[in-house]
Amino acid sequence: MEKPKIGITVGDLNGVGLETIIKVFSDTRMLDLCTPVIFGSNKVLNFYRKTLPDYQINFTAVKSLDQLNPKQVNIFSCWEEDVQISPGELTETAGKYAVRSLQVATLSLKEGGIDAMVTAPIHKKNTQSPDFQFTGHTPYLKSEFNAKDVVMMLYAGDFRVALITEHLPINEVSKHITRDLIISRVMMIKESMKKDFGIDTPKIALLGLNPHAGDNGLIGKEEETVIKPAMDHLQQKGYHVFGPYSADGFFAHNMQSKFDVVVAMYHDQGLIPFKSLAATDGVNYTIGLPVVRTSPDHGTAFDIAGKGLANPDSLREAVYEAINILKNRADYAERNANPLKRNQLTKER
Repeated sequence: MEKPKIGITVGDLNGVGLETIIKVFSDTRMLDLCTPVIFGSNKVLNFYRKTLPDYQINFTAVKSLDQLNPKQVNIFSCWEEDVQISPGELTETAGKYAVRSLQVATLSLKEGGIDAMVTAPIHKKNTQSPDFQFTGHTPYLKSEFNAKDVVMMLYAGDFRVALITEHLPINEVSKHITRDLIISRVMMIKESMKKDFGIDTPKIALLGLNPHAGDNGLIGKEEETVIKPAMDHLQQKGYHVFGPYSADGFFAHNMQSKFDVVVAMYHDQGLIPFKSLAATDGVNYTIGLPVVRTSPDHGTAFDIAGKGLANPDSLREAVYEAINILKNRADYAERNANPLKRNQLTKER
């Protein structure tokens, strides 16, 4: 596979996105793996570069993706004007230009100018406008690529946590969890495991919704009326899906290590243990898009923005994983286009 062109959005201009981008790509070995394209402004990059004297990054500014230099970091100019930068502050300006970076990168991804996209964190409050009425990257990309549905999954190595519901108030979670939604999303997750991660027969764990997975209906009925029927249906279809497990005991006993992916019913149920156990190198991946999009698993981190303290590990892993998933998708397509090769790979395993 040719060295992929990886687009990187700058995220909130007052957050830690640009700092982590500089730290990651100051390591010139990254250029052996990909051609990075940062969607932003050389003026903004220079602002943060001056705050990080220990990190040297060379880049070339381009106005066309036909001009990319594969031996350097490329800055695709999304705007020319000066922009007020106030690290650590939530401002309308920082949100406006975060959205512009995302929109230009998304268009480039649609048109094939880049091969995959890594998104630095944005803030939901200052990105809202008549032109951007989305609660985050995931619903925006779902809309832009006309995806029927998408699944949010965070992972670090072989530890993967996918969500049935994402950004919902707790008092609305149970009404959104249905048998059909669980079945549909688990099917999407399995397909992604095959295509994006090279796992043909993934072992999938379903967490319960209620404490102690409902305790046989004593403290909640959803396990008996929704989750188990969905699991039974999937098992009859040949899926290796198990549960529902009580979430606290599941993670306390390290049961996630026995599965290829854990499916949580709601955001905090899955992401609190994930972020506690995965340390600093977690990656957020959007399942269900026709394109590859990854991101670090943290937010804008305004409390440390501009102080040189941001850990770049998660963004670095997001870049690595975008490259890996592109390769896995290419291998998957080749195997399915060539039955003889697929049979040979099966024998080798």
